[in-house]
Amino acid sequence: MIHIATVHWNTDRWITPQLDFLRRHLKNEFRVYAWLNNIPDAPTESFYYSCSEPITPHGIKLNLLADVILASSARPDDILIFLDGDAFPIADVETYAREKLKNWKILAVQRLENDGDVQPHPCFCITTVGFWRELKGDWKEGSCWKNSKGEDVTSVGGNLLKQLNDRHIEWLPILRSNKTNLHPLFFGIYGDLVYHHGAGFRKGECRADREHLALKPRDKWLSKIIPGHERRLRRKASNALLSRNETLSEQIYEDILKDPKFYTQFI
Repeated sequence: MIHIATVHWNTDRWITPQLDFLRRHLKNEFRVYAWLNNIPDAPTESFYYSCSEPITPHGIKLNLLADVILASSARPDDILIFLDGDAFPIADVETYAREKLKNWKILAVQRLENDGDVQPHPCFCITTVGFWRELKGDWKEGSCWKNSKGEDVTSVGGNLLKQLNDRHIEWLPILRSNKTNLHPLFFGIYGDLVYHHGAGFRKGECRADREHLALKPRDKWLSKIIPGHERRLRRKASNALLSRNETLSEQIYEDILKDPKFYTQFI
């Protein structure tokens, strides 16, 4: 059995495509456990288990879904997958999982392209029910690491990274494999195995967009003598960036709905 924990928030637009791709690329029986926040008339019948309690932190929702799975009739060797609501497989996940889990306890996306984030990312993570129970896995942020800019940062998966490091448990990072990048972080293919849209439930701006918001030398000089100049320029650049990201996001979302091979534009 494969148990999948996923989170959808504020919209049901990703539910159908996610389930469609799961059915297409998982050959054997699977169960989806979903957190459905702020989604009126959510199709709860589409899931083995669903919950809509108003809990905000992403890591807590994933932890609670995992608790439900561990409390069920799941066997220790059952596969456990954590999956963002706007992510889904584009290849044979089960064969990949069973082969890799012979040598690693946990496999997860690692988004080095996001300023060198090193933690396991919950957009796609594979382990077994038995290992997650043994580890008492924790997705919450908290524990920090230094990113590629030398900054101390934390995010979802920070505590999990510390748990693995403290126990000297090696895990297998699944890295971005795009040949074509329309954005430095969003619209990602990982390990030629899974697609993660990115910002599917919010406005699309991230740390990887910072370089596009940097001021030109002339504007830095003008900002010293014109009150509010820097603030106006940054707001204008941010709005333009958000508009571009949202336009790309909608175009690719429409591609996903129309063509199950949409991802070939990135590989």
